[in-house]
Amino acid sequence: MLKKESGQKDFFDSYVYERLLPNKHILLDIKESLDFSFVDEAAKDLYSDVMGRPSFPPQVLFKMLFLEFFYNLSDYDVVEQVKTNVLFRYFAGLGISEDTPDDTTLVVFRKRLGEERFKRLFDDVVAKAKEKGLIKDTLKILDATHIIADIAIPSTVNLLRHGRRRIIKRIEKRLSPSVKEKYFNEKNLAYKPTKETLEEEIALTRSFVDELKGKFTEEIGEDIELLEGIIAPKDTKPGGPKDQLVSFVDSDAGFGHKSIDKPFCGYKGHIALDADSGIVTSARTISGNRNEGNNDEVKAILDDDESKDITHKAVTADSLYDSYENRLDMHKRKMRAFIPSRTRTRKKRVHIENFVYDEDKDTLMCPEGHSPISKTSQENGNLFIFSTKSCRGCPQINGCPKPNNDRIRVFVSNDYKLMLLDNIPDRKEALLRRKMIEGKFGEAKKWHNLHKARYRRKSRVAIQVFMTFMVLNIKRMMKLLLPVPEYALCGTGFG
Repeated sequence: MLKKESGQKDFFDSYVYERLLPNKHILLDIKESLDFSFVDEAAKDLYSDVMGRPSFPPQVLFKMLFLEFFYNLSDYDVVEQVKTNVLFRYFAGLGISEDTPDDTTLVVFRKRLGEERFKRLFDDVVAKAKEKGLIKDTLKILDATHIIADIAIPSTVNLLRHGRRRIIKRIEKRLSPSVKEKYFNEKNLAYKPTKETLEEEIALTRSFVDELKGKFTEEIGEDIELLEGIIAPKDTKPGGPKDQLVSFVDSDAGFGHKSIDKPFCGYKGHIALDADSGIVTSARTISGNRNEGNNDEVKAILDDDESKDITHKAVTADSLYDSYENRLDMHKRKMRAFIPSRTRTRKKRVHIENFVYDEDKDTLMCPEGHSPISKTSQENGNLFIFSTKSCRGCPQINGCPKPNNDRIRVFVSNDYKLMLLDNIPDRKEALLRRKMIEGKFGEAKKWHNLHKARYRRKSRVAIQVFMTFMVLNIKRMMKLLLPVPEYALCGTGFG
């Protein structure tokens, strides 16, 4: 049964809190400045109004989760702190003599809310920042950061053996002893398997899959598909990442790269950041093997912002987002795309980067303002042809492409046309401001442990991403809205 937080405290609570709470603290500012009633609205359909025993108020449980991510605590640790730390207890909305929710209650509450409601809570915080006029419309920054999965990465042989064991244990009573004896292997290799051992395990697993596929579908259908994926991983799209299973413990985790020589296994937190306020406006969680610069993913995060009525005049991102599809989509949304080229050697482009593209007339102007004498449409762009007669005595002749038969030919791809449209003075500043998102990721990892997944499976890691950036947004809102205080930042467990 739903129980709402009481706004009234008895005399004893007031007496204790007035004398033991610090004069200034960011948690006090958050409690006084931010109305958490949106939590009740998001959780109201999870509880009955008339049946069951009274629950702890959703606001109390959510504030305890908030403290978890604010101070990088576990469920157990935050419960112990709320029991003994007067500041934490006051922030959570509990009286001195009231019962404290245990860690199991927090787990159940988190599961009940699920990924969808945590996104709603994150969006509610963003909406409050927008209502207060903090989010501007100048520049949006896109980027993603890696999150290491909470798993041990087994070899392929051990992964296949684990998969067979997992399936056999689920349907053990319905299998003949001969099947179990043939396929069940409790040993894990502690050394690198030989090629012959790997081939034997693959053949044995293929036989196992063939024997059980189509049977016991409700119990093991998903695991059989995962085993098949290990034997023969499938591409989601031609040339796309392979959905190869890394671990049965966390089947959503994937291999990715922080850089060319730094691989990782886990997830990525993909965010949109308002450059003026430092507020994260949208957040998504994708598997580590996914490309955040893929047009489908970029569309999804831009659509998410637009659903909250958050629009910007320009978007900046790193070269991973450099594609014609991304630029075109951003221009259709009336946003400039300040994205550096992915191509490192641009011998042709250095000659034409000072040319001006006229979108209305679909023509190219040289740096001195001369128009081409002809234009030819080609598969992915246009070939513009200039006469060298207008080049005589031109001070910039050495910076142009070399002529051929008294003609200068300049091919401009559809993608590069859009790049030329965005080649304005604001571009340089936007590319410099793009780096500020790295500071946001650094804060999330250093102080709120986003470098490693707290939970397993993508839907649960998404909760971690939403909560982490919700904490960062609220901290940022306090800094923007309130005078800068000299906080005596307390260590965990101290007021």
